[in-house]
Order: sequence, then structure tokens, then C-alpha cells
Amino acid sequence: MLAALWVGHLDWGLGLKQTIKSSIGWAKGWALLALFPLIGAVLPIRRSVLIRGQCVIGAWTLVLAPLMLAAPYIGLPERIFTSPLKAVGGPGPEYFSVFLYTLDPASWTPRWQFYAPWSPFAALLGVVMVLFALEETNRKWMLAGLGAGILMILASKSRMGLVGLVACTITPRLMPLILRGWAWHATAAFTASLALLGTALMTLAQDAVSTFKGARADSTRVRETLQRIASERWQNEAVWFGHGTVHPGSHAVEYMPIGSHHTWYGLLFVKGLVGFIALLIPMLWHTAVAMIDAARHPRGRLPMGILMTIILLSFGENLEIEAYMLWPGLVMLGIHLREMADDVSPSPSDPND
Repeated sequence: MLAALWVGHLDWGLGLKQTIKSSIGWAKGWALLALFPLIGAVLPIRRSVLIRGQCVIGAWTLVLAPLMLAAPYIGLPERIFTSPLKAVGGPGPEYFSVFLYTLDPASWTPRWQFYAPWSPFAALLGVVMVLFALEETNRKWMLAGLGAGILMILASKSRMGLVGLVACTITPRLMPLILRGWAWHATAAFTASLALLGTALMTLAQDAVSTFKGARADSTRVRETLQRIASERWQNEAVWFGHGTVHPGSHAVEYMPIGSHHTWYGLLFVKGLVGFIALLIPMLWHTAVAMIDAARHPRGRLPMGILMTIILLSFGENLEIEAYMLWPGLVMLGIHLREMADDVSPSPSDPND
């Protein structure tokens, strides 16, 4: 990705200053997506420590929740603090601010983002917290993590969070069924029944999608417009190495930058097909590894759920600017790979060692 970034800057003549700035941005974002799993893979970090840590964060979230939930109704301000560290630069002041709540500009109703820079991301962090809490052995800590995670999902009022709560928690636990013969027979019977029920199910699915999009119609419109503009400009202007940086958006997209709000369209716009493939290949490979292990061993459930959450997040957010808050999940991915490698490594007593 860094190579694609440099070539894109050269193609568009963005200059040395902008190239250095963008390279620093790459180091603060995309590089972390590789470095955190590497940390988990090479350092002796126990997964139980990360699991308990997420539950502790959940407990403190529940402690502070009454104040945050009551804030908009008792007249407290939205923003309570902005760190002077914003002077060092960054994507925006929201990354350095502490909010009690925010008001949705479409409905002027409160939404909560807890310790995330904005509400939809808080919902996906809530999904990650639920995934960790489900692996906790201490019931009290598990309930704290589950309660906080579900609260974050509901209070953020994010549609992606609701989808993730169901899909990312249930699917990994269904993976062992792949190895069961009766599950394949049941799947075959269900597939055959689609010949009779397919039309009705398709209508229900279309209605559900329409309702899902209509829940926040303005947000859906902006996102779809951003994606269409990014796709068209990528195809017509910079197929291989992209534009090198995001571009300012117009009033039609509420001045959101072109190349934002979607990891994959953003990669195509900023880093072209080269950058797109640079993320796609390792993500598909790692997901396949986690799915196979989840089907064989309970230890694969958490990393598979984390990867599903990251994939879901990539369709509504830019992963690279949020990697700094996804670090527990990314480190867990590395820990899981180390655990798998330890299973196949020869023992010290092996004469072939």
C-alpha cells in the first residue's frame, strides 16, 4: 500500500510535503493493521488477558453510562473536552474530543458514541466487546462485557451494529456443523424447499433491505452517492494506483471527502487496484484460516467473529483510521495464529527438531 501511495502521489504531482504527510498517515493507519497481529503472533500475550481487559472496559462503561444517557435530557453539553494533542494533526478534531453524546442531524435525537470518535464505530466496538465477553470464564465479568457491548450497539442507533450483533456472534458457533453429516442433509432439504418458497423469501428479503436502508435514509443516500462518485472517478482517472489522497466532497454528499465511509471504494479511489488487492488477499486468507479453525476448534470462534466484524466495518467505515481502537481484536488475530502454529510445531524432544 505504501508503494501504491507513492506512485499515486507521483502520478498526480502532489509534491514531497504531501507525500511525507500521507506516508505518516499510512504509518498511523494501514501499517497498524499488520503490526498489531504481528505483536500478537510473536509476543507471549495470553488471550485471557485481552478477554478480561475488554470486560473491565465494559464494566467501567456501565458505570459511566447513566451520566451519558441522562446528559442530553438534563442540559449537559455534547462535547466536554478536546485534547491539546490535536495540534499534532490528524483526520479531525473528533479524534481528540470527549463527547457525552451527539445529536443526529437528520432527526435531532441523541446518539451515544461512548469512547469511539462517532456512533456507528461505537456500535462495532460493542460487537467486538460482546465477542470477547462470550469467551470470558468468570460469569460476573462476562455479564459486564455483554451488557456494555449491547448497550453500545443499541445506544449508538447503528444498523451495522445490529447486524453484527446477530451475524458475528452466531455464525462462528455454527461452523462446527460443517463437519456434521446431518447438517449437510438439512441444508440440502432447505435448498430444495426454495423451489417452492424462494419467491416469498426473496420478497421478504427485499422488504427487509428496504426497511434497513429507510431507517436512516439520509445516511444511506450520502453513502451511496460517495461510493458511486468514488467508483466512477477511479475507473475514469486512476485505475492502478488511485488518486493518492481523498478529495473534498460537494454539497451532494454533505461535504464528506470522496474516498471516505467505505474501505473498499476508498482504497480504489486513493490507492487504486493495487491497494485494493493489498488488503483483499490477506483478509480473505486470514478469514479462511479462522473459518477452518472455528469448524474444528472452539478457539477459532473469537478470531472468526472479529474478522467478520472487521469485514462488516469495512463496508461502512475506513478501517485504517480506526485501527488504533481495534487493537485488542487485531492482537487476538495474531495470538490465534500463534496458537495454531504451536499445535503443528515439533516438540523439543522430536529427533527431527
